Amino acid sequence: MNPQATPAPAAHPGPVQRQDVGFDADGITLRGWLYRPQQEATGQHLPAIVMCGGYGTTKEMFTDLYAEKFAAAGFAVLLYDHRGFGASDGLPRHEANPWQQVEDFRHAITHASRLDGIDAQRIGIWGSSYSGGHALVVAATDRRVKCVAVQVPTTHGTQAALRRVSGDAETALLERFATDRQQRAAGAAPAMLPLMGDADSGAVYRSPDAIAWYTTAYRRAPAEKPEISLRSVEFARAYNPGDYIERISPTPLLMQIAEQDSITPTDLALAAYRNALEPKSLRIIPGAGHFDAYGRDFEASSSAALAWFVRHLRPTGL
Repeated sequence: MNPQATPAPAAHPGPVQRQDVGFDADGITLRGWLYRPQQEATGQHLPAIVMCGGYGTTKEMFTDLYAEKFAAAGFAVLLYDHRGFGASDGLPRHEANPWQQVEDFRHAITHASRLDGIDAQRIGIWGSSYSGGHALVVAATDRRVKCVAVQVPTTHGTQAALRRVSGDAETALLERFATDRQQRAAGAAPAMLPLMGDADSGAVYRSPDAIAWYTTAYRRAPAEKPEISLRSVEFARAYNPGDYIERISPTPLLMQIAEQDSITPTDLALAAYRNALEPKSLRIIPGAGHFDAYGRDFEASSSAALAWFVRHLRPTGL
């Protein structure tokens, strides 16, 4: 992927209203945006889509463009920040615990299902990258979900991690994890890493496409600091949501996979898809790296997800 080819796509122009919302997640307040179509049919309950962003991101970082498009087509959409990120409460800040984020996804579904004017029997979920993995787990374990669409999803964090770090480098990394845990137990602040940077930065992401995308994304949320806790990396190495994929059926599953994805490797995602049962659908994003789904392929990826939600959740008027 050419890092110069990652401009933000234009926001969807459809008539949408958006309001700030907050909801309880076991004593922590998660915050986000609730989108509704500007014109709602009188007496009709809307189907809803619950969604959140990927690794180390907030709702402003391109995910909002998908939410706007879905809402303009007749859906209510709840888009929220993970705990410890963006507008949501929670400590430590900038720590991505995938299992906690999965549980919070369920809290968001509960909140959406209790809102006035929402049809609790027509709730879908959407996820991308890390949250794409979360959506797979949630769809497999929560039958309130009637439809799921994911793009460039995390499916096997362990295998992906071993491709990035092995041998002596892995031994040193495991020692850093242990040291961080000891220091935290003694009262020290969590060790933090930059999300993106060059080879000498110690950053999580060092490839040109990742640096370009995260740099652009964080310009959309300038108050946020692009960092992640070291323990988040440890969590990610043991997070394998593809193990749940066989259990998603009979909930309809759409997976969109980038043809040249080195972040959530293409072959691992395809292997997970093969294990999914019907009903399912696969779209390969041709010639794409991981971040192209948000940029050059935005219209196609968002339209494919929208068509899937329309097909299975049936918003009024479509």
